[in-house]
Amino acid sequence: MMVDEGFIADNAARLNEIMLIIVGITAISGTAVFCRFYLMTWLGERVSADIRLQVYQHLLSLSPGFFATQRTGEVISRFTADSTLIQSVVGSSLSMALRSGVTVLGGIVMMGFTSVKLTLLVLLAVPLVLGPVSYFGRKVRVLSRKSQDRVGDLGAYIDETLHEIHTVQAYTHETKDRQLFTDRVEAVMDVAKGRIKYRALLISTVMFLSIGAIAFVTWVGAKDVMSGNITGGELSAFMFYAVMVAGAVATISEVFSEIQRASGAAERLMELVYTPVDIPQQAVPHQLSLPVKGLLHFNNVVFAYPSDSGQDVIRQLSLTIEPGERVALVGPSGAGKSTLFELMMRFYQPKVGQILLDDVDIATLSLTDLRQQYALVPQESVIFAMNVLENVRYGRLSATDDEVIEACIAAKADEFIREFTDGYATYLGERGVRLSGGQKQRIAIARAILADRPLLLLDEATSALDAVSEVKVKQALDSLMAKRTTVIIAHRLATVINVDRIFVMDKGQLVASGTHNELMTSNALYREFASLQLLMDSEPA
Repeated sequence: MMVDEGFIADNAARLNEIMLIIVGITAISGTAVFCRFYLMTWLGERVSADIRLQVYQHLLSLSPGFFATQRTGEVISRFTADSTLIQSVVGSSLSMALRSGVTVLGGIVMMGFTSVKLTLLVLLAVPLVLGPVSYFGRKVRVLSRKSQDRVGDLGAYIDETLHEIHTVQAYTHETKDRQLFTDRVEAVMDVAKGRIKYRALLISTVMFLSIGAIAFVTWVGAKDVMSGNITGGELSAFMFYAVMVAGAVATISEVFSEIQRASGAAERLMELVYTPVDIPQQAVPHQLSLPVKGLLHFNNVVFAYPSDSGQDVIRQLSLTIEPGERVALVGPSGAGKSTLFELMMRFYQPKVGQILLDDVDIATLSLTDLRQQYALVPQESVIFAMNVLENVRYGRLSATDDEVIEACIAAKADEFIREFTDGYATYLGERGVRLSGGQKQRIAIARAILADRPLLLLDEATSALDAVSEVKVKQALDSLMAKRTTVIIAHRLATVINVDRIFVMDKGQLVASGTHNELMTSNALYREFASLQLLMDSEPA
């Protein structure tokens, strides 16, 4: 219209009308661009957030067996790098694809109105474009998956070395770690180079074929203008639409390679989402009779870790722990003591046998109900990156500040907490870097006291304490253990002398049980263990 009715006809009024129409169309287009950009960017953020929520919620339902075979840094990489890539593709690339898709469809329609013959010639080139898009797109997807895997390795290595920075620096391992990190960075680059090459080939091939097709059609159109079949204005309009369509197709091909890259990231995330929950739960779980007494019974239990299913670490184990009884598990390293703790809390499922709590098979209970009966004090105390109040309140979220302080007083932790500048509001740093080993254990004991649960699991909870702190914490533990079924993994003789019964374990089997005095006379393994501990306890500090 501009060429035929405006320029060639020398009609200024008509030209002005056409320009006003163009301005009106542009205003509508601008509004549409705002809506598209806003909605698609929001959609990208929403999709990324939903994926992260779904993956995290599923990860919390997986047992420690999954995390024993997966590096934490690798999982974190999937959360961050992979989900961010998907967010970018949905929010930006798909927005461009939507715009370009509309442009392609609209452009083809307008080309058809202008010249059906030339439009059909353009459409004949479409299969030529789709071929390389499909071939190179698959290559990009495979290499993108590999690239994200390498980035995951990188994240895992960073997490490991920074987490253990004391050991790295103590052994002056920095030079070697720099080299190993460099190797991983270069591995990322090597895979990225291949991905970039195929992506560049995809985009350049599509551009060449698209522009080549347009050049050919222009040549045919020019012949038609010379022969009078179409006007110069119609050819100009057709060329305008064809260039728009070609540019849009090139954009779509670029977006397609981005989508293939995001597909590799999505596969890694979906692997996490579809990881089966390896601790099955009944649809309608049984209920424990309240109050829970704390009677534990192991009935012919056999267990092997999933990572080495052929090697049984618990063999034909049967034992009973009475309500309110204090028992100690004693034995050499690898005897299966810590494994029993994990089986009691059903972090793993026995291959054979049953574990009963108050005569109810724990496999028939909901995991929440079961684990709410235990207060755990691990050997290596876990401190979270929050203040003292929230660390202790982890044991019972509904506890008041006064109840938290009472628990800390009972655990003999209040005295050192008061010395902090911010007291109970003191931020303890990642993994409790501001605390000594003994202070960490007293925080963990305060958490267990606050939890106030009928069964208590202690993994030698005084092992990191000095002599003065040990006396104080033992007083706290005595009050904590009162009227509770208590199972202690014991490494010190002082711990086992005061318990009701001692179970001696070796190679996953129960080899003896009784009091300290009884076992000293009846069991050689315990006698050897006790003698070594006596020698260690008698050595001067």
